[in-house]
Amino acid sequence: MAVLEKRRALGFGACALASSLWGCGFFFGKIALAEMGFAHMVLYRFLFAMVVLLPLLVTHRPGLDRREWGLLVVASFMGVPLQFLIQFYALSITTVSHAALMVGTMPVILAVGAAVFAHERMDWVGWAALAGSTCGAALIALGGGAHAMGGATLAGDSLVVVSLMIALFWILLNKQLMGRHSHVVVTAYGLLLGTLMLMVWVPVRYGMPPVAGVSVKAWLALAGSGVLCTATTTLLWNWGMTQVPASQAGVLLNMEPLIGSLLGVMVLGERLGPSAWVGGGLILASAVTLTTRSKTRVREDMALTG
Repeated sequence: MAVLEKRRALGFGACALASSLWGCGFFFGKIALAEMGFAHMVLYRFLFAMVVLLPLLVTHRPGLDRREWGLLVVASFMGVPLQFLIQFYALSITTVSHAALMVGTMPVILAVGAAVFAHERMDWVGWAALAGSTCGAALIALGGGAHAMGGATLAGDSLVVVSLMIALFWILLNKQLMGRHSHVVVTAYGLLLGTLMLMVWVPVRYGMPPVAGVSVKAWLALAGSGVLCTATTTLLWNWGMTQVPASQAGVLLNMEPLIGSLLGVMVLGERLGPSAWVGGGLILASAVTLTTRSKTRVREDMALTG
């Protein structure tokens, strides 16, 4: 019993650390965006992530059949180039603190996705949480106002939510694959496929990524976003999901918008208006309510990024 409790505690710790590191993703991304375009930043992020994941590709054979490879390709396309290019384009036209707070809608998006695609039924607490989170997202987005240099925008905040909806399908497809295969295999080979797609699309559409003239600060931010906020977080979260119920660990996703918004305000000097503070509070309260009070069971393997 003591061993089980220890593993359970370690599982919660792994999920909390993963979510906290995810919260640094927008912060690192904003630093790199000062010196390069969003597409090149995303490409470098995943190239750094693959440096960590490469040994896992060598030690873990995939063992997928043709249909499963097809699912993994679709999941990788949605989860890496499509989701991240939209998400970090959004970051380029909004603030770190706003983008991070919008990520607080993810637990509720997962609940709706489970109800629609996995035929789970949400109770009244779940629907109330959905309504609260929607109102909070609206307050944050509308609080962005007109585009100002380095300021928050409605378009940027809205595109962050669009990217999270795309991430939902990535999660559901990965969950299906992880029913038969190791989460390490699905994660490592899925991110490899996504990175290869970026390596083809980004140079063709946006030109070759810059090398000369990129500062050490930007390289460190790119390395941090790839190693800490992509590879490490995904492995930590997926391992944690093998030790604790996702319905209980889901509340730990709230560390991401908390850490991200604090970094934006305290380190980058961004400012949140009154509506953004109220909206962020609504989103976090709704997510906590959903994951701790609702009877709806949302058991998704949430291998997400931000």
